[in-house]
Amino acid sequence: ILIQKGKITDADTWDDSSLSARAPRTALGVRRDGTLVLYAVDGRQKDLSSGLTLSALAEAMDELDCRWAVNLDGGGSATMYFNGKLVNKPCTNWNEIHEREVSDIVYIGY
Repeated sequence: ILIQKGKITDADTWDDSSLSARAPRTALGVRRDGTLVLYAVDGRQKDLSSGLTLSALAEAMDELDCRWAVNLDGGGSATMYFNGKLVNKPCTNWNEIHEREVSDIVYIGY
């Protein structure tokens, strides 16, 4: 949990080195007005993006006015599609930019 009841959760619970490193990240949040926020950041890409730390991800979701936010799987799984099109540049194997096969997804229809 990144944000709970409008407050960023205690970063001391994120002391694992993989969580404090800059990496591709995904998050899901709900704004104070009830709007759903889906957030993906690329990373591990020398010339494109180094990613975010977990604390920076929490701050980004807070800046988007999320009252609740959770961290989802990141790394090579940080892939986002919208209207059938890939909208980010997911990185697999540290330097290859392409989607990775995953067994679970968050799917929202509208």
